[in-house]
Amino acid sequence: TCMVGMAKFFLDFTAKESCGKCIHCRIGTKRMLEMLERITKGEGKEGDIELLEELCYAIKDGALCGLGQTAPNPVLTTIKYFRDEYEAHIKDKKCPAGECSDLIEYSINADKCKGCTLCARNCPVEAITGSVKQPHVIDTNKCIKCGKCYSVCRFDAVVKA
Repeated sequence: TCMVGMAKFFLDFTAKESCGKCIHCRIGTKRMLEMLERITKGEGKEGDIELLEELCYAIKDGALCGLGQTAPNPVLTTIKYFRDEYEAHIKDKKCPAGECSDLIEYSINADKCKGCTLCARNCPVEAITGSVKQPHVIDTNKCIKCGKCYSVCRFDAVVKA
């Protein structure tokens, strides 16, 4: 499981459940959620982790109710124990768990590909080319990262990275 994605999931819930009475919770959780969404899309930048931590503590200290005071906990906990995953998303533009679709890249291992065309026939955007009994290739510019090629390949030739 992607810890950044998990923190985003819980923060999405708390941002929606905020009553809106205090600014810290109403605006702060939305800003944190926006930052996590950017990070999971590969658009994170240096300093985002520190900014997230700062915002977490500001929300915890300024919120009036239990929801606001505990809303930042999933983010703080995942940063504390899985900081390397945040750094991989931001610096390497990779999701170590392989769950953030915007950070996944599919390719075909030419040594394993038998040219059965199953991946090409199932690709909804025709991003895979190749002849029968010849290794196929994925055009990463066309690929929408749906994972259909990965799931239908019988030879484990499609690589998810």
